[in-house]
Amino acid sequence: MAEVTALIDYGAGNLRSVANALRVAGGEGIVVTADPDVVRAADRIVLPGVGAFRACIEALRAVPGLVEAMTERVEVGGAPFLGICVGMQLLADRGIEFGVTPGLGWIAGEVRRIESTDPAIKVPHMGWNDVAPRQHSSDGAALIEPGEAYFLHSYHFVPENGHHVAAITDHGGGVVAAVARDTILGVQFHPEKSQDYGLSLLARFLAWKP
Repeated sequence: MAEVTALIDYGAGNLRSVANALRVAGGEGIVVTADPDVVRAADRIVLPGVGAFRACIEALRAVPGLVEAMTERVEVGGAPFLGICVGMQLLADRGIEFGVTPGLGWIAGEVRRIESTDPAIKVPHMGWNDVAPRQHSSDGAALIEPGEAYFLHSYHFVPENGHHVAAITDHGGGVVAAVARDTILGVQFHPEKSQDYGLSLLARFLAWKP
Protein backbone atom coordinates (compact mmCIF):
# COMPACT_ATOMS: atom_id res chain seq x y z
CA MET A 1 0.00 0.00 0.00
CA ALA A 2 1.36 3.42 -1.00
CA GLU A 3 2.25 5.82 1.76
CA VAL A 4 0.01 8.87 2.06
CA THR A 5 1.60 12.29 1.74
CA ALA A 6 -0.83 14.99 2.86
CA LEU A 7 -0.35 18.18 0.84
CA ILE A 8 -2.08 20.81 2.96
CA ASP A 9 -4.73 22.81 1.11
CA TYR A 10 -5.50 26.06 2.94
CA GLY A 11 -5.88 28.36 -0.04
CA ALA A 12 -2.36 29.79 0.17
CA GLY A 13 -0.12 27.59 -1.94
CA ASN A 14 0.55 26.63 -5.54
CA LEU A 15 -0.88 23.19 -4.90
CA ARG A 16 -1.03 21.90 -8.47
CA SER A 17 2.66 22.58 -9.12
CA VAL A 18 3.75 21.06 -5.82
CA ALA A 19 1.51 18.00 -6.26
CA ASN A 20 2.81 17.41 -9.79
CA ALA A 21 6.41 17.75 -8.64
CA LEU A 22 5.84 15.29 -5.79
CA ARG A 23 4.38 12.77 -8.24
CA VAL A 24 7.26 13.22 -10.70
CA ALA A 25 9.64 12.71 -7.76
CA GLY A 26 8.06 9.31 -7.11
CA GLY A 27 5.19 10.07 -4.76
CA GLU A 28 2.21 7.78 -5.30
CA GLY A 29 -0.16 8.57 -2.44
CA ILE A 30 -0.30 12.37 -2.79
CA VAL A 31 -3.51 13.65 -1.19
CA VAL A 32 -4.41 17.34 -1.40
CA THR A 33 -6.41 17.91 1.77
CA ALA A 34 -7.58 20.19 4.56
CA ASP A 35 -9.26 17.32 6.44
CA PRO A 36 -7.78 17.00 9.96
CA ASP A 37 -8.57 13.27 10.05
CA VAL A 38 -6.62 12.66 6.84
CA VAL A 39 -3.71 14.72 8.18
CA ARG A 40 -3.63 12.74 11.44
CA ALA A 41 -3.35 9.49 9.48
CA ALA A 42 -0.83 10.69 6.89
CA ASP A 43 2.64 9.19 6.66
CA ARG A 44 4.19 12.58 5.85
CA ILE A 45 3.03 16.17 5.47
CA VAL A 46 3.90 18.97 3.03
CA LEU A 47 2.90 22.57 3.76
CA PRO A 48 3.28 24.95 0.80
CA GLY A 49 2.81 28.70 1.04
CA VAL A 50 2.74 31.72 -1.24
CA GLY A 51 2.05 35.31 -0.19
CA ALA A 52 2.22 37.19 3.10
CA PHE A 53 2.95 35.51 6.43
CA ARG A 54 -0.12 36.96 8.15
CA ALA A 55 -2.54 35.97 5.38
CA CYS A 56 -1.12 32.44 5.25
CA ILE A 57 -1.20 31.72 8.98
CA GLU A 58 -4.70 33.18 9.26
CA ALA A 59 -5.88 30.98 6.38
CA LEU A 60 -4.30 27.92 7.99
CA ARG A 61 -5.89 28.65 11.37
CA ALA A 62 -9.26 29.31 9.73
CA VAL A 63 -9.63 25.61 8.91
CA PRO A 64 -11.11 24.02 12.06
CA GLY A 65 -8.78 21.50 13.67
CA LEU A 66 -6.13 21.63 10.95
CA VAL A 67 -3.25 23.16 12.94
CA GLU A 68 -4.04 20.83 15.84
CA ALA A 69 -3.98 17.79 13.54
CA MET A 70 -0.67 18.86 11.98
CA THR A 71 0.86 19.45 15.40
CA GLU A 72 -0.34 16.11 16.70
CA ARG A 73 0.96 14.19 13.68
CA VAL A 74 4.35 15.94 13.47
CA GLU A 75 5.25 17.07 16.98
CA VAL A 76 3.77 14.05 18.77
CA GLY A 77 3.65 11.37 16.07
CA GLY A 78 6.99 12.23 14.47
CA ALA A 79 5.77 12.25 10.86
CA PRO A 80 8.23 13.77 8.36
CA PHE A 81 7.23 17.34 7.52
CA LEU A 82 8.31 19.64 4.69
CA GLY A 83 7.46 23.35 4.67
CA ILE A 84 7.97 25.23 1.40
CA CYS A 85 8.60 29.01 1.12
CA VAL A 86 5.99 30.69 3.36
CA GLY A 87 5.11 27.18 4.56
CA MET A 88 8.64 27.09 5.98
CA GLN A 89 8.34 30.59 7.43
CA LEU A 90 5.15 29.63 9.31
CA LEU A 91 7.29 27.32 11.47
CA ALA A 92 8.61 30.43 13.25
CA ASP A 93 7.31 31.97 16.47
CA ARG A 94 6.23 35.12 14.64
CA GLY A 95 6.30 37.06 11.41
CA ILE A 96 7.14 40.78 11.27
CA GLU A 97 4.99 41.75 8.30
CA PHE A 98 1.98 44.07 8.57
CA GLY A 99 2.59 43.95 12.32
CA VAL A 100 3.64 41.05 14.54
CA THR A 101 1.76 37.82 13.80
CA PRO A 102 2.26 34.58 15.78
CA GLY A 103 3.37 31.56 13.74
CA LEU A 104 3.26 27.85 14.56
CA GLY A 105 6.20 28.15 16.94
CA TRP A 106 7.73 24.81 15.93
CA ILE A 107 11.18 26.37 15.43
CA ALA A 108 12.03 29.41 17.57
CA GLY A 109 12.69 32.58 15.61
CA GLU A 110 11.02 35.25 13.52
CA VAL A 111 10.45 36.14 9.89
CA ARG A 112 11.83 39.56 8.92
CA ARG A 113 12.10 41.58 5.74
CA ILE A 114 15.36 41.16 3.84
CA GLU A 115 17.40 44.32 4.44
CA SER A 116 20.33 45.46 2.31
CA THR A 117 22.36 48.66 2.11
CA ASP A 118 23.56 47.72 -1.38
CA PRO A 119 21.25 49.12 -4.10
CA ALA A 120 22.40 46.32 -6.38
CA ILE A 121 20.74 43.78 -4.07
CA LYS A 122 17.09 43.69 -5.07
CA VAL A 123 14.17 42.74 -2.86
CA PRO A 124 12.35 40.48 -3.45
CA HIS A 125 15.11 37.92 -3.74
CA MET A 126 14.03 36.31 -7.00
CA GLY A 127 15.69 33.74 -9.21
CA TRP A 128 18.30 31.01 -9.01
CA ASN A 129 20.82 31.00 -6.18
CA ASP A 130 23.22 28.60 -4.48
CA VAL A 131 22.10 26.44 -1.56
CA ALA A 132 24.96 25.79 0.85
CA PRO A 133 24.24 23.12 3.51
CA ARG A 134 25.57 23.60 7.04
CA GLN A 135 26.67 20.97 9.51
CA HIS A 136 23.63 19.76 11.37
CA SER A 137 22.60 16.84 13.57
CA SER A 138 19.00 16.60 12.34
CA ASP A 139 18.29 13.83 9.84
CA GLY A 140 16.18 16.28 7.86
CA ALA A 141 19.14 18.53 7.22
CA ALA A 142 20.88 15.61 5.51
CA LEU A 143 18.25 15.83 2.77
CA ILE A 144 19.72 19.19 1.68
CA GLU A 145 22.54 18.89 -0.85
CA PRO A 146 24.64 21.65 -2.45
CA GLY A 147 23.19 23.05 -5.64
CA GLU A 148 21.10 25.80 -7.17
CA ALA A 149 17.45 26.40 -6.38
CA TYR A 150 14.77 28.92 -7.32
CA PHE A 151 13.89 31.57 -4.72
CA LEU A 152 11.09 34.14 -4.59
CA HIS A 153 10.69 35.99 -1.28
CA SER A 154 11.00 39.36 0.42
CA TYR A 155 11.08 38.03 4.00
CA HIS A 156 13.43 35.50 5.55
CA PHE A 157 13.46 33.21 8.58
CA VAL A 158 15.89 34.20 11.37
CA PRO A 159 16.05 31.30 13.87
CA GLU A 160 16.92 32.09 17.50
CA ASN A 161 19.22 29.08 17.57
CA GLY A 162 21.71 28.90 14.72
CA HIS A 163 21.73 25.12 15.20
CA HIS A 164 18.39 25.00 13.39
CA VAL A 165 19.87 26.49 10.21
CA ALA A 166 20.29 23.64 7.72
CA ALA A 167 21.44 25.69 4.71
CA ILE A 168 22.13 29.26 3.67
CA THR A 169 22.19 31.25 0.46
CA ASP A 170 23.83 34.58 -0.31
CA HIS A 171 21.73 37.64 -1.13
CA GLY A 172 23.64 40.66 0.09
CA GLY A 173 24.76 38.47 2.99
CA GLY A 174 23.73 35.15 4.41
CA VAL A 175 20.03 34.31 4.12
CA VAL A 176 18.57 31.13 5.59
CA ALA A 177 17.71 28.70 2.80
CA ALA A 178 16.60 25.79 5.00
CA VAL A 179 15.80 25.01 8.64
CA ALA A 180 15.54 21.65 10.37
CA ARG A 181 14.61 20.13 13.70
CA ASP A 182 13.83 16.49 14.47
CA THR A 183 11.46 15.32 11.70
CA ILE A 184 10.79 18.88 10.49
CA LEU A 185 12.42 20.37 7.39
CA GLY A 186 11.64 23.77 5.90
CA VAL A 187 13.05 25.23 2.68
CA GLN A 188 12.83 28.87 1.61
CA PHE A 189 13.24 27.99 -2.06
CA HIS A 190 10.66 26.33 -4.31
CA PRO A 191 11.58 22.69 -5.03
CA GLU A 192 8.71 22.48 -7.53
CA LYS A 193 10.38 25.26 -9.58
CA SER A 194 13.96 24.10 -9.08
CA GLN A 195 14.08 21.47 -11.83
CA ASP A 196 16.34 18.46 -11.17
CA TYR A 197 17.68 19.89 -7.92
CA GLY A 198 14.19 20.34 -6.50
CA LEU A 199 12.88 16.98 -7.71
CA SER A 200 15.88 15.26 -6.16
CA LEU A 201 15.14 16.91 -2.81
CA LEU A 202 11.48 15.88 -2.99
CA ALA A 203 12.48 12.30 -3.81
CA ARG A 204 14.73 12.20 -0.74
CA PHE A 205 11.93 13.61 1.40
CA LEU A 206 9.48 11.00 0.14
CA ALA A 207 11.97 8.22 0.97
CA TRP A 208 12.92 9.70 4.37
CA LYS A 209 12.17 7.43 7.32
CA PRO A 210 13.44 9.20 10.46
